[in-house]
Amino acid sequence: MAILKKQSLVDQIYDQIRYEIIELKMPLGGRLNVSELQERYGVSSTPIREAINRLQKEGLVEYENNVGARIVSINEEDVLEIQELAMTLHTAAIKFAMKRGDHQAMAEEIRQEIEGYKSAKSYRERTLSVHNIVGTFYRSCGNSRLESNMSVIKGLQLILRNIYGQAAYGEDTVPGSDNLEDFEEICAAVEAGDTKKIIETLERNEKMATPVILEAVREMNR
Repeated sequence: MAILKKQSLVDQIYDQIRYEIIELKMPLGGRLNVSELQERYGVSSTPIREAINRLQKEGLVEYENNVGARIVSINEEDVLEIQELAMTLHTAAIKFAMKRGDHQAMAEEIRQEIEGYKSAKSYRERTLSVHNIVGTFYRSCGNSRLESNMSVIKGLQLILRNIYGQAAYGEDTVPGSDNLEDFEEICAAVEAGDTKKIIETLERNEKMATPVILEAVREMNR
């Protein structure tokens, strides 16, 4: 039985289940059994259901009549829609951040994440660095509603990034530096104040990953 701290019980259960979904440790489309989760965490059904409801709002869990809660399933159309919406939000965040934020401070944040990207020992560590590079623009955009909208699909995009990492590198393989040049270009463009270059480079990087993700999703759904 997992050991939980007494405070913020719902938060901890939510964080743990969310982590396992995003990290693909739970199968996409799999059922979330409340009784099994109660036994696992040693709690009543109330915090479990509250955590599942939060995951549903984030799009990571779906409810089916006569079945109950299931982890979201993802098909090829879902991949394209998630990528399209995420890039739309990223573009807005970049434009606002470049207009309102401190370019040198943002570049320094990105540079630190690039170092983490280069030293990553697994695709999961690399995925987090990529997520944080893009997150730099949200943290500097000065628009809380934009950040809130991104939070709704953040988990779904992290799932796609982990699908890409797993397909491209494998569980135990140290990933290569195939995307490093793109992120260094983004960093240089931030310092130069070149908003268009940032957007074009990020969009190119996202499109590069899409065929790999689509093929992996096809395999998962066969």
